[in-house]
Amino acid sequence: MALVLPARFESKILEPKQLEDFARHCPRPLVFTNGVYDLLHRGHVTLLDAAAREGRCLLLALNSDASVKRLGKGPDRPINTLDDRMAVAAALASVDYVTWFDEDTPLACVLSLRPDVLVKGGDWEGRIVGSEAMASWGGRVLAIPFLHQRSTTTTLALIRSARSDASNRVGD
Repeated sequence: MALVLPARFESKILEPKQLEDFARHCPRPLVFTNGVYDLLHRGHVTLLDAAAREGRCLLLALNSDASVKRLGKGPDRPINTLDDRMAVAAALASVDYVTWFDEDTPLACVLSLRPDVLVKGGDWEGRIVGSEAMASWGGRVLAIPFLHQRSTTTTLALIRSARSDASNRVGD
């Protein structure tokens, strides 16, 4: 019988209680970003790659399943569980570490980590949670413009529309 080992990328997943210690020892500059990352798409990976270029270490914090539900993205969201979303994100070359937060915003993560750079997509310009805190310790806040207009919500709408069209044709 073959021994089944955890995937190597799973060692990149940090529990929130590990963040303060991690922040003391991680390579700097530390870059932080966050989001749901439910159905990974080109927009996600392009943003993560751009964020990673801003420092030596990129930490991605994902909304917990309960946090996603409170965002009001739809009754069936998230599509993928937190464990699955973290595993997929941790497997990406541009992501050094992954964690999660259960609150409505990642502010507690930002305060625990005190990153050097805080990155969000361009649609968050002017309303990035943690901006004020970042300014207090001289950190940079970046809203990176979208190069590829993609969204999980739009992708799901296309899937649902195609499904609806297919079921309507069955009775024809």
